[in-house]
Amino acid sequence: MKPVLVLYYSRHGSTKRLADAIAQGITSTDVPVIVRTVPGLKVEEQDQDGSAVIATGDPELDVPVVSLQELENCSALALGSPTRFGNMAAPMKHFLDTTSKLWLKGSLIDKPACVFTSSSSMHGGQESTLLSMMIPLLHHGMVLCGLPYSEPELHTTTTGGSPYGVTHVAHSNLKSSNQLSDDEKSLCMAQGKRLASFAQQLYTPTHSENENGI
Repeated sequence: MKPVLVLYYSRHGSTKRLADAIAQGITSTDVPVIVRTVPGLKVEEQDQDGSAVIATGDPELDVPVVSLQELENCSALALGSPTRFGNMAAPMKHFLDTTSKLWLKGSLIDKPACVFTSSSSMHGGQESTLLSMMIPLLHHGMVLCGLPYSEPELHTTTTGGSPYGVTHVAHSNLKSSNQLSDDEKSLCMAQGKRLASFAQQLYTPTHSENENGI
């Protein structure tokens, strides 16, 4: 079957760790997976006294940037972004705004999807960020899957975790802020496995795949 796409934007590495853990959950089910990112945006910022302009752009990328073809051809999608004022980061929103051609063709209709996020505090807008990422996926006709409360970590976690999707709390005052907690890792694995299961159940082979016996 076609691969599941794990697509994320990460500025400081926390969201990338979630993406990698979700990808591990997917591969544990023998479903193929590709991990991709979106490029940053060049933003001009003034320093504190307003006297200088600083250009900021891409974080250091160690995975390929996604193409629209990879999104179109995926069997399922895991979409992740850090929290920015209770919303997805601008680079992810910018990428989603470029997917109109896929929307017009209905390329993503009936494909399963999940969302994930990271914030620097427990109440930093994680759930609203997850909801903001769900909206364009619903417009694309995708089938959203969260995490059921049958996952025990949802009841016990004191860090990240949500029925809307997996999350990470990167406390800025902790040395281990970028490391996923055990509960967060377990929920990432569960999310990856659940997405892969839906991908297997909903996947419809193309005519050429049927002809080749794939």
